[in-house]
Amino acid sequence: MSTTRRMTVAQAVVEFLGRQYTVDSVGGPGGGAYRERLIPGMFGIFGHGNVAGVGQALKQWQVADPVLMPYYQGRNEQAQAHQAVGYARHTRRRQTFAISTSIGPGSSNLLTGAALATANRLPALLLPSDTFATRAADPVLQQLEQPHGYDITVNDAFRPLSKYFDRVARPEQLFSALLHGLRVLTDPAETGAVTIALPQDVQAEVFEVPEEFLAEREWRIRRPEPEAEDIAEAARRIRAAKRPVVIAGGGVLYAFATEQLRAFAEATGIPVGWTQAGVGSLAWDHPQALGAVGSTGTTAANALVRDADLVIGIGTRYEDFTTASRTAFQDPGVQFVNINVAPIDAYKHGTSLPIVADARKALAALTTAVGGYRVGGELERVVADEKARWDDTVDAAFAQDHQPLVSQNAIIGAVNRAMDPRDVVICAAGSLPGDLHKMWRIRDPFGYHVEYAYSCMGYEIPGGLGVKRAALDGTAKGEENRDVVVMVGDGSYLMMHTELVTAVAEGIKLITVLIQNHGYASIGALSEQLGSQRFGTKYRTLDRAHHTFDDGEKLPIDLATNAESLGVTVYRIEPGPNAIADLEAAIGKAKAAPEGSGPIVIHIESDPLIDAPSSESWWDVPVSGASELESTQQAFQTYTDHKSRQRPFLG
Repeated sequence: MSTTRRMTVAQAVVEFLGRQYTVDSVGGPGGGAYRERLIPGMFGIFGHGNVAGVGQALKQWQVADPVLMPYYQGRNEQAQAHQAVGYARHTRRRQTFAISTSIGPGSSNLLTGAALATANRLPALLLPSDTFATRAADPVLQQLEQPHGYDITVNDAFRPLSKYFDRVARPEQLFSALLHGLRVLTDPAETGAVTIALPQDVQAEVFEVPEEFLAEREWRIRRPEPEAEDIAEAARRIRAAKRPVVIAGGGVLYAFATEQLRAFAEATGIPVGWTQAGVGSLAWDHPQALGAVGSTGTTAANALVRDADLVIGIGTRYEDFTTASRTAFQDPGVQFVNINVAPIDAYKHGTSLPIVADARKALAALTTAVGGYRVGGELERVVADEKARWDDTVDAAFAQDHQPLVSQNAIIGAVNRAMDPRDVVICAAGSLPGDLHKMWRIRDPFGYHVEYAYSCMGYEIPGGLGVKRAALDGTAKGEENRDVVVMVGDGSYLMMHTELVTAVAEGIKLITVLIQNHGYASIGALSEQLGSQRFGTKYRTLDRAHHTFDDGEKLPIDLATNAESLGVTVYRIEPGPNAIADLEAAIGKAKAAPEGSGPIVIHIESDPLIDAPSSESWWDVPVSGASELESTQQAFQTYTDHKSRQRPFLG
């Protein structure tokens, strides 16, 4: 008969999570097997909902065994979720953090983080506190009351945002809630935000916990084999194709399939374009590497996919940026082979050949099945010519000498040159993600981290901090050190820069390149394209007579001083002809700083009116069909022209 221990629900949660392990057949030391803690730590901001529950449990274990579940502070619950997601992506979805919050606003602050985790198919364990299960003191502080349903709390908002949701209304429910939650958390086809709501009274309630529940448990990453019939049919279609192309998504990286993709591309000559999540699938200068595909893609990739008669999607969810809102593929007979571990993505857009399988295993099988096949010499010449044309375009953009303020293109080039191949660039929102997708010259599978499924303003600094935590943990286990460089505009910086304080508190060397352009450059450009004349996208003083922010003086904000006030080391790049050289030198100086010295911000101003090179592609954002503005009328005509090339489905 099993023995039990009397403990609170919160104590059981902490001890259980501290003894869960992820195991994997690949991606370990030297490419072998992998076994690591699934939840290496917990974030938390304490209030009346969790201070006596999870807070007490964490303190108790900090005294008894601080290694079991280390606690980390944060300054915003949403940012803590972003840290967990950044950590999860860098560890290839095999580790993540748990986040404990108080009830009410502490819980609802997590909602954006939950949506971001689920949209990106990345694991995050959210433990929001809830109102009293007993209702003994209803309504408590911060309780949301609904007259049509008194069992509704703010945590019900997590249901559509999470891949798994449960509420532990009685202590005995904890066992199934945690086991089912971690099953989803470690499933590559289902992972995302896992939310387990913990009422504040239940957290402190005592019950009997079986010892076997608290014992070490392993969660194996599923890597399903492809069906032989599917591989044979895919090989037949490849052999029949004249202009095949691969679109590599994040699934290639999560499956540790970069070597298999490279072998497949080299054996067949089939060119490879990549999505935002798939950057790093091949090195940028590989002969078969076309670079980014779609609305923020390279002209090389978009030229090849436009005429492709067979598209092999590997680990991609075919977001509208990837498909250029379904205008990227123009061959009337184009066919699609979709390889994905998640059926929802393998079956996207009515493909006639979905292959539900691990990308690594599917690529290995496919390479064998098409042995002897190679694309024609004409296609290889087109690939080489288009690559050379785009490389020249990027060289020119990186070399722009615009004065008095430099271009964002030149800034990206300087950062790219100054970073080591193994360093990681971080971004999420604004004009930077599209420009980085087009132009970043990737050299390492882990070197590019742009959150673009949710494209959340404010993700950059906390997400980068999560990546840096993962990199430091890897360094502690013998891996070569990686510097993490966040690139962020002033708009995203102002949304959520407070995790710089977290980096200061822990002495974490996170390098941030803060680009000040006095507004929202990305939406400003989009507004102009759509005929809205950059309305509401500038940081200007209010002209009260006309109630407009478009024409006033620039706001007298000094973000460099703001960062300094948080305890951050700041390097200011002065405008002028030496700005780009000074930027490269500053990054070199930041990289030379010792680990443990704290965060560094490099502040530089740019001209927001200089665009990146054109992708020769499109993104569907509706334009007003009726307008008194001539600019909108012209934009609508352009929109109508693009709309005429949109396909109803991929086929």
